[in-house]
Amino acid sequence: MRSKLSGVRRRIDRLDARLLRLLNQRARLALEIGRIKQRRKWPVFDAYREAFVLRRVTRVNRGPLSARAIRHVFQAILSECRRRERK
Repeated sequence: MRSKLSGVRRRIDRLDARLLRLLNQRARLALEIGRIKQRRKWPVFDAYREAFVLRRVTRVNRGPLSARAIRHVFQAILSECRRRERK
């Protein structure tokens, strides 16, 4: 039983590493968008785009996380990326 648990935990650890790489890739792209917006003197926050992203991720979500949980996670991601854009 312990070996099965350890195996599942190792799989989670690998997924966590992949998630971390993907989140950092997303943050780098957000920084690029921030530079473009800065050059064009556009505001960092785009309510339309944020609403679009949240609608899209909740629509494509197949669970087991709820739509509410997915929105919460992505709001945190969007907020942090926006914070990085402003720096």
